[in-house]
Amino acid sequence: MELHDALAEIAEIRLRVERTNVFRGYRSLPVAFSGLLAFAAALVQGVWLPEPMRRLPDYLALWIGVALVSMAAAGAEMALRARRSGSPLACDLTRLAVEQFLPCLVAGALLTYAIARFAAESTWLLPGLWQILFSLGVFASHRLLPRSAFGVGVFYLFAGLACIALARGAWALSPWAMGIPFGAGQLLAAAVLYWTLERAHGTY
Repeated sequence: MELHDALAEIAEIRLRVERTNVFRGYRSLPVAFSGLLAFAAALVQGVWLPEPMRRLPDYLALWIGVALVSMAAAGAEMALRARRSGSPLACDLTRLAVEQFLPCLVAGALLTYAIARFAAESTWLLPGLWQILFSLGVFASHRLLPRSAFGVGVFYLFAGLACIALARGAWALSPWAMGIPFGAGQLLAAAVLYWTLERAHGTY
């Protein structure tokens, strides 16, 4: 009986440690904003760039701009919360979260440059590859995130694979090849953050 009680206490301690190590710098509002921005950018592309393969620099400028604005919003929120907390642990977790997600962003930037510069005929692959790389960033960060965030990574992975399989030919660089996966994916991520961290703990 004593052994059973000791094991139960150990399990409870481990659960508490895992909860305290969940990174709370990602917030639902800036993540949801990035999802809505993706939908808006898809609408803009549909009107402004009806033939994106013929205007690749403009296409890249649009979606890279969306990515930069989204990262700036998320980064500002993370930095503000870390500064307000005044906790060395919060700063360490913020740094760790950035370090875990940064490689997928760097890889995405380099891959975009390489394809656009040296293999322009393969640019139709970019939306799917971006989504797959983003999923790898989520998977790399999942130990700092709520468990249900793993499902967000799975969503992005299969969305990227579906995009590579379907968004080709006449559908190459379709605005919705980016708008739907990133719009829906970010709104899903925002819902996970809200229900598991903010609503559950009364923080907004």
